[in-house]
Amino acid sequence: MTPTSTPDKMTAPVSGDSMTREISVAHSPDSDDAFMFYGLATNKVRVPGLRFTHTLCDIETLNRKAQEGVYDVTAISFHAYPYIQEHYALMPSGGSVGDGYGPMIVAPRAFSQSEIKKKRIAVPGKLTTAYLALKLFAPSIEVEVVPFDQIIPQVVEGKYEAGLIIHEGQLSYTKAGLHRIVDLGRWWQKVTGLPLPLGGNAIRRALGHDLMLHVGTALRNSIQYALDHREEALAYAMQFARDLDSQLADKFVGMYVNERTLDYGPDGREAVRRLLDMGHKAGIIPMAANVEFVG
Repeated sequence: MTPTSTPDKMTAPVSGDSMTREISVAHSPDSDDAFMFYGLATNKVRVPGLRFTHTLCDIETLNRKAQEGVYDVTAISFHAYPYIQEHYALMPSGGSVGDGYGPMIVAPRAFSQSEIKKKRIAVPGKLTTAYLALKLFAPSIEVEVVPFDQIIPQVVEGKYEAGLIIHEGQLSYTKAGLHRIVDLGRWWQKVTGLPLPLGGNAIRRALGHDLMLHVGTALRNSIQYALDHREEALAYAMQFARDLDSQLADKFVGMYVNERTLDYGPDGREAVRRLLDMGHKAGIIPMAANVEFVG
């Protein structure tokens, strides 16, 4: 399976009860997402009356699909939230938050920060939080959208002078001989004193408040199960760990599935609001964000 192919679907039935309610869930085919959804995707965590179907596709596709209201629960970039806020709320669990680390600008040469702002950079999508952070860092930078898993290869080939990398590329870029120019998570922390909220899970408001809470509890239980059964959850997640051995995959999952994934914390929630407010004031996001967490 390639991340940019037609989405794959996995079904996790709960029981044969004809009254079972199907909840469609969509997330990225990445080791951290696979780890946090492990409990639900493999029926380790069961929810009476609910059946979860899982669709996997790249985050920029999910951001676009969320604008169409396709899935009940969907992973999104926080940058995308203002565009879908009328129909979705944020879930209190499932966030990927960089605490002093995050998306990186990498290049074959060790450019200075002033030099890199004048380069054309390959980015993984204009609704990604990585792009939003990049534009806050360098408002006039020239970009071109490239599938996220092709950014490192195309920078190495010389098609672009630099690339903005997300997901496992943050740990594998050195193997390709690239230099880290800027870690935007570190830059953000210096500017705001806050962690950088990258992605979260959104839930359709049409489900109703009670069901939204019920599904939110199920997701939290899935994350907790993975954290409590780390070895088996990591073994499952390894099938999605592009270019990483088991040790690096463990490190990557630890970066983005941890206590903050169970609960953002006050500073994590404040970081979401601050990020989207800054994006709106900078003219990157056309509408103000009304950040609402369910529970």
